[in-house]
Amino acid sequence: MKNTTEDIMRLEREFKACRRVLAAIGDETRQQLLCAMLSGDCGGGRVIEFAEKMNLSRPAVSHHMQILKDAGMVKSRKEGSCIYYYLDPEASEIDSLFTLFSDVKEIMKNAPDRRGDE
Repeated sequence: MKNTTEDIMRLEREFKACRRVLAAIGDETRQQLLCAMLSGDCGGGRVIEFAEKMNLSRPAVSHHMQILKDAGMVKSRKEGSCIYYYLDPEASEIDSLFTLFSDVKEIMKNAPDRRGDE
């Protein structure tokens, strides 16, 4: 089955919709922050705690947390003067990634074989 122009256009829309989350998780420091959050207290953590764990400055952690927050993967809550960051358990962006990767895989299966004679 040949890929249609519609298939490719849908894939382009999906990539565009996932751009922020792909950029967010594409950075090694943010990957480490996500893992630290997954292994930490489900109530979340403060920037200073993550900075100490990861040997990063507080401004660097704040910057990375903002990117993860903008991508819809992390949320924050304020308690007094403290801000706690935690993973969003309902992050629909993860579902969008699954759809994107599933569609990429399907389109790749239907792409013509261009290996030639080896």
